[in-house]
Amino acid sequence: MTRRQLTDIDLQIMWNRLIAVVEEQAQVLLRTAFSPIVREAGDLSAGIFDAKGRMLAQAVTGTPGHVNSMAESVKHFIAHFGLANMQPGDAYITNDPWMGTGHLNDFVVTTPCFRNGRLVGLFSCTSHLMDIGGIGFGPDATDVFMEGLYIPFVKLFDRGVANETLLALIRANTRLPVDTIGDTYSLAACNDVGCKRLVEMMDEFGLDSLDALADHICDRSRAAVLAEIAKLPKGSWSNSMTIDGYDTPITLAATTTVRDDGIHVDYTGTSPRARRGINVPLAYTTAYTVFGLGCIVAAKVPNNAGSLSPLTVSAPEGTILNAAKPAPVLIRHVTGQMLPDVVFGCLRQAIPDRVPAEGASCLWNITLRGATRDSASGNYGFATTITSNGGTGARPRSDGLSATAYPSGVKGTPVEIAEQITPLIFWKKELRADSGGAGRTRGGLGQIIEIESGIGQPFDLLAQFDRIAHPARGRDGGHDGAAGSARLASGEKVRGKGLTEIRPDERLVLETPGGGGLGDPKSRPAEAMARDLAEERIAGQVAREVYRRS
Repeated sequence: MTRRQLTDIDLQIMWNRLIAVVEEQAQVLLRTAFSPIVREAGDLSAGIFDAKGRMLAQAVTGTPGHVNSMAESVKHFIAHFGLANMQPGDAYITNDPWMGTGHLNDFVVTTPCFRNGRLVGLFSCTSHLMDIGGIGFGPDATDVFMEGLYIPFVKLFDRGVANETLLALIRANTRLPVDTIGDTYSLAACNDVGCKRLVEMMDEFGLDSLDALADHICDRSRAAVLAEIAKLPKGSWSNSMTIDGYDTPITLAATTTVRDDGIHVDYTGTSPRARRGINVPLAYTTAYTVFGLGCIVAAKVPNNAGSLSPLTVSAPEGTILNAAKPAPVLIRHVTGQMLPDVVFGCLRQAIPDRVPAEGASCLWNITLRGATRDSASGNYGFATTITSNGGTGARPRSDGLSATAYPSGVKGTPVEIAEQITPLIFWKKELRADSGGAGRTRGGLGQIIEIESGIGQPFDLLAQFDRIAHPARGRDGGHDGAAGSARLASGEKVRGKGLTEIRPDERLVLETPGGGGLGDPKSRPAEAMARDLAEERIAGQVAREVYRRS
């Protein structure tokens, strides 16, 4: 089939088929991963790229922080290895935070795909590994070299032969060698499946190259986003947000400019880089910023190089949102996942009827490690991250979502899984009544979680929580969401960020933050109030004192 013979219908069918191919790629990664944060929570990305490094399709399964930063990393793989030097059976790997997905715990694997001996595209994927050595998955490091094993751009497979030297280095630099090596093979395997399915598709449609399809995808997607931007008011709007930071508060400041040819977000005025690991590489800053823009401006346009191209981002070097190497960046999500809400604060001034109130935003990842009674596991104790979430902000026409990981998109780790892979007991995990900000539409609720050792041994909490001192703000008369908290059952407070040992006679109690409310609470519909009371999402006293209902 030649380019001249391809109709729009042909190209649309092939485009949909590509999305199916990368979704199967992601499902292979999900189902073969060793790390529970991948197989249970979906902390991954998968996508297909053309020979120019343009992302043509991404899997529905995955996180925007991974996908949109991985979209740039493939260009770095191409520049480093060169298309002419790539061979069937090759696969490449890195966890470089500045040319990958933002921190060392994410491995990016890219595999060239060949048909009839000719390179026709590349598949790339990312997943979060539970442990990559160093201080562990926490914010206490003062440079990136403390944060774990740093893998430059190297071959993972050379014409189908594994790089055993690299695998030995990885195995020797993690507390979980079995899981970490297993996850590395999982990443390579899912790309191989993607390559196989792409070749099958090209054979079926008689395609010799992806060039015509790639141009169609990128051109149509860009045009669709520009058409949505054309409907928006033009101008510049500014907003700022204060978050907890590590030891001092952080200001995130943005100016969003809407023009006919695109939208640009500039973070001039943002706080300088932090001393500890909450800094953000620019690629990750860009990833969550353009995701936030896309949610409001062009939510129905598929995510690819074309749809992303009209959305641009800048941040002054040396700020916390453009921290250069060797800044510590391991917990970059705590800061970076706040950025959609920062951008929403700009857009609400232009299109208030489309923008939600602030939410909990960043994940409340519960990162724990300690000893086990199982000496035959092949790992050195346990080290895990249990994903948990607060509430999202109230939306203009509906309440916020409770215990939902927006904008990251990962699922919460089930208690049954957490107790199976750790020697811990979860005594409580339930919605936190009254934590959603009151409003005409209510903010989503957070959770209450209680954890204790099940073997009478202490365990470490590598805390990485925010919204404790600075909760999600309501708007247009809506109330703020409830602040988060970390404490022991005895009442002793636990630091929101950093390493704390939990004694075996104590329970860790976490209360995740709620989302902000939107609009005057007194205007909340009676049926919504009745439902809240029946489901115990709000208490009768709050109904009387805040919502003014008897």
